[in-house]
Amino acid sequence: MDQKKTIGLVFIDAFADWEFGLLSGSAVEWFGARVVALAPAAGPLRSIGGLHLVPDRGLDPLDNTDLDAVAVIGANTWPSEDAPDIAPLLHSVLSRGGIVGGICGGTLALARAGVFEGRRHTSNGAGWIQSQIGDYAGSSLYQDVPHAVRDAHIVSAAGSAPGTFATEFLEAFLPEQAGQIAGMRSFIAREYQAA
Repeated sequence: MDQKKTIGLVFIDAFADWEFGLLSGSAVEWFGARVVALAPAAGPLRSIGGLHLVPDRGLDPLDNTDLDAVAVIGANTWPSEDAPDIAPLLHSVLSRGGIVGGICGGTLALARAGVFEGRRHTSNGAGWIQSQIGDYAGSSLYQDVPHAVRDAHIVSAAGSAPGTFATEFLEAFLPEQAGQIAGMRSFIAREYQAA
């Protein structure tokens, strides 16, 4: 890659430690992308596991015009009415032809932003999004499946599916690397094959 493509990972307090490692690590190590951490405020955030993360920058679309994709990482705090409104950032990335993803509680931010309208998507089980935020645009296209779902530029997954979230997101982000990503998918899947 001549110029590194950039993925912004959106974190809020009480973020899920297990949901982004396969995506961020493989994007950088295997595919030469750049990953930056985004958060609503400066200063460290604490993960569910108690680790600290210092974000690289905020969520203002004007500060993130270099992003080719954004992935919203789940957190115990996304269901809160005080969760940040990141719709402007998501719509900015989509308007440039970028990829937007959400995993676990991060799918609530996508639902609130209206990006599931007309798109197949998934989350933490049938009815879970409505139980957290009420009805939302696109709810009839919910897919009750255990793996990530990609529809055009939108990728979604349950918190229990970080492997397929990573591979579906990367395949949407780097379609020219489909063969290598298929190899990554097989590599990850080996753990779940019967002994």
